[in-house]
This record gives sequence, structure tokens and C-alpha cells, in this order.
Amino acid sequence: MQRSEERMSIKSTVISQIHQIAAEDEKKLPPLADDLVLLDSGLDSLAVAILVARLEETLGLDPFTESDEVSYPVTLGDFVNFYEKAARSREGDSRHPH
Repeated sequence: MQRSEERMSIKSTVISQIHQIAAEDEKKLPPLADDLVLLDSGLDSLAVAILVARLEETLGLDPFTESDEVSYPVTLGDFVNFYEKAARSREGDSRHPH
């Protein structure tokens, strides 16, 4: 998969899951742009935890436990990039076994 296709795949999965969680909680979402601050998305901390769990199930990644980074993504774009970086890192690890 090429990087732009990977980005669209991860991004579309993240956005799809956000819409699904918001619908289940009957929450109205603002437009989901890359610069949207996650705290302003309408999702509370439980909804974000559910999102991370569903993304781990769907994408097979949990960058929050796999990453050495201690910073938390602030915007939706940061959140998507965090997942993309984890996917690339895992891809690199599978090409170069230790």
C-alpha cells in the first residue's frame, strides 16, 4: 500500500469510528478537520478510550502502548499522524527482523 493510500485508509477508519461512537452516544460532531482540537470534538475521555480500543481492533495498532512518545495528540490531524507513524514503524520492523 502506498503512503497516500495508507493515510487515507487510516484517516478514513479513524473518522468512521468517531462518527460511529458519536452516533451511539447521540452526540453532534463539529466538522472533522485536521486542525480540530480533540477536546473540542465533542468526544469525552471515555469516548476517546473507546475510539482507541476500536482502532486497535480494526487497525491492529495501539500507538499509545507501542510508542515511546509521551506527548498526547492535540488535534485530529495529530491523532491520525500518530497512528500512521505507528503503522510505518511496525511496517519497518517487519521488514527488518531483529
